[in-house]
Amino acid sequence: MTVDATMPTPVVSAPGTNSGSTSGNSSASTATQGIADNFQTFLTLLTTQLQNQNPLDPLDTNQFTQQLVQFAGVEQQLKANDQLKSLVDIEKSAQSTQALMYVGNTVAVDGSKATLDNSATWNLTAPAGTNATITIASANGTTAYSGNFNLTQGNSSFVWDGKGNDGTQWPPGSYTLTATGKDSSGNTISISTEVQGMVDSVDLTASPPLLSIGGQSYTADKVKRVVRTASSSN
Repeated sequence: MTVDATMPTPVVSAPGTNSGSTSGNSSASTATQGIADNFQTFLTLLTTQLQNQNPLDPLDTNQFTQQLVQFAGVEQQLKANDQLKSLVDIEKSAQSTQALMYVGNTVAVDGSKATLDNSATWNLTAPAGTNATITIASANGTTAYSGNFNLTQGNSSFVWDGKGNDGTQWPPGSYTLTATGKDSSGNTISISTEVQGMVDSVDLTASPPLLSIGGQSYTADKVKRVVRTASSSN
């Protein structure tokens, strides 16, 4: 037995269901129809099915109960889908709101590419104190700068003014920093890098939204910290 709640002519009309204003019918058509939405109609359908069954071959009770369970299960699944869609929409809205809060703020994200304007800044994290070799390469892979620096355990910042080893000023653009270190035994130490920069804009058409930092795009979950910039006093 199937029930199509959107049919213009119902299979069975329950008493009192044909009354109502045009606005009431319009609002009802926008809601999800189901067995529980009109209990009286459901009882009428149930009674009609019992009255019109073949007396020589009556509907098995277990089979009838199984139909009821199937109807209820489909209805619950449809309503669950609507609720899940609402939760997804709420989550997307929350992600957009969170991403917009970063605009204009300086943040640190995982990465090794930074944009050189007047300077470029990276954050380095070393698990132990080490003498690290730092190399900065341009977008085409050319080494722009290299040098050795002593890093203490934990976080430290490396600010590059854009000058190469020969003192030549490199043009603005994207540059990649790599850092390698050795411990006292000569074993290689892994040094992680973070890019620090201001969030210029947010692309809300992407899912999840993308933060634009120095021409590079990052998702909000890549943000490790928000850095408060010191304001100059007059």
